[in-house]
Amino acid sequence: MSVASLQSVEVDYARGRALGPFSLDIEPGEIVALVGPSGCGKSTALRLLAGLEAPTRGGVARTTDRGETSVVFQAPTLMPWASALDNVALPLELAGAPKALAHRLASEALARVKLQGVEAAKPAQLSGGMAMRVSLARALATDPRLLLLDEPFAALDEITRRDLAADIHRLWTERKPAIVFVTHNVEEAVYMASRVLVITPGPGRLAAETRVDAPLPRPEGFRVSTLFRDTVEQVSAALAESIAA
Repeated sequence: MSVASLQSVEVDYARGRALGPFSLDIEPGEIVALVGPSGCGKSTALRLLAGLEAPTRGGVARTTDRGETSVVFQAPTLMPWASALDNVALPLELAGAPKALAHRLASEALARVKLQGVEAAKPAQLSGGMAMRVSLARALATDPRLLLLDEPFAALDEITRRDLAADIHRLWTERKPAIVFVTHNVEEAVYMASRVLVITPGPGRLAAETRVDAPLPRPEGFRVSTLFRDTVEQVSAALAESIAA
């Protein structure tokens, strides 16, 4: 049974249709990337999967219970007045965990994203990459079955982007949540996911699906491999074709 699915969904706004019809099934433990131009409805699809928005037409099915779906947005969306520890502990406390337990689990989550020792730091004291790691730790603290990542690397430098991509794969191996990764970067999509979906310009529809036949986490040197380059070219060609259509 899929963890979540979109069933011929359509989303209309005052300016017109943003998405659809669009269908997607997310299987347990798989990593799926949605790639497409700005405004194609990728983030809209993610909000539907997160339960943050309802479709105008079509259906959304999720087998995840409360707390089993986590979202990491492009901006870290941290509480500026709270410490890193308190930011990560927030969803646990909202779910009813005692404060001491929430703080212990939050501290463990920060350690998992390589942020030991910054528990007391406020967001303004953190670099962009560190703030994104805090946001990722907060998402992982509840041990989600479905992790939704909305262009989490967009504002980061290339070295930090690559480090975080490798870290997400490392963290995925621990409990293997299903992950949906939204990006406009084809290389990022091919590196991150086992399945890459190309979305047409808005209103977004499925233009192409490409499977990446390589192990996760990615082996050393994967970015310079023939498989990686060929798959990037395949996805890029499908994206260009969808835009030109």
